Amino acid sequence: MVNRRYNLIAQKNINVLLIAGARPNFMKIAPIYRASLQRNEVDCRIIHTGQHYDHAMSLAFFDELDIPAPTYHLEAGSGTHAAQTAKIMVTFEQVCETEKPDLVMVVGDVNSTLACSIVAKKMCIQVAHVEAGLRSFDLTMPEEINRMVTDSITDLFFVTEESGVENLLREGKPRERIFYVGHVMIDNLLHQLRKLEQSDGAGFATYPLKQQFSDYAFLTLHRPANVDNGPVFEEIASALNEIAVKMPIFFPVHPEPKR
Repeated sequence: MVNRRYNLIAQKNINVLLIAGARPNFMKIAPIYRASLQRNEVDCRIIHTGQHYDHAMSLAFFDELDIPAPTYHLEAGSGTHAAQTAKIMVTFEQVCETEKPDLVMVVGDVNSTLACSIVAKKMCIQVAHVEAGLRSFDLTMPEEINRMVTDSITDLFFVTEESGVENLLREGKPRERIFYVGHVMIDNLLHQLRKLEQSDGAGFATYPLKQQFSDYAFLTLHRPANVDNGPVFEEIASALNEIAVKMPIFFPVHPEPKR
C-alpha cells in the first residue's frame, strides 16, 4: 500500500488522469500533458469536467495549446458551487471505476480541483496538486476553500512559488512530498514563443491586433468581489477609462461582467 500510494516512480507503467475544468486549467495542463509524452512509462489521459463548457471558454484551448481532445467530458455545466461540485464528483467516480488510475493530478483552485481530489482520495487513489500551497487567507473566496481542502488530502504537492512551500510546511505537510517546480504557465509561454519563432505569427488569432496596435492592455475581470459589487465595479471602470485614453484595452468578457 505504501509503495502504491507514495512511490509511483518504481512502477513500470503509471496511469494518470489529468483534470481540467475551467479556462486557467487548460493552460496549466497543456505543458504537463506534453511532458508526459516524453515518458514512455506514463499513460496520461485528460479529463474535461465541463465546468467551462462553451467553445471559447474551453475547447479552443485544446486547439491552440497542442493537446488532444479529452478522453472524457463530464459535462458538469453551471450551477451553484454545491450542485456543480456534486455533479463532477458523481461522474468522475464512474471514470475512476473504469480507468482505475494510479494518480489523479489536479491543478489550480476551481470546483473541479476540489471535486476530483475528494473522489480520488476516497477511492484510495493518489492525488497530486499543481499550484499547491497558495493562500489568500480570505475564507470568503470559494477558491481559498478549494485550495485548503484539496491540500489537506493531497499526497504530492507541486508548488509554483516559495510562499507555497512555507504555507504547506506551516500546515504540517511532509517536506519530502513538496516539490518547488515553478509555474507551468512559463512552460506555456516558452512553448508559444517557439511556435512564433517557427512562423510569421499569422496562425495566431490575435496576430491582426498585434499588427495594428503596437501598445495595448489586455484585461480579464470576473472575480465576484470585483464585478458583483457595484461601487467596486464603478471604481474599476473609472480607472479603466483613464487607461483607455492612453492605450486601447482588449477585454474578452466573462459572462458575469457582461451581465
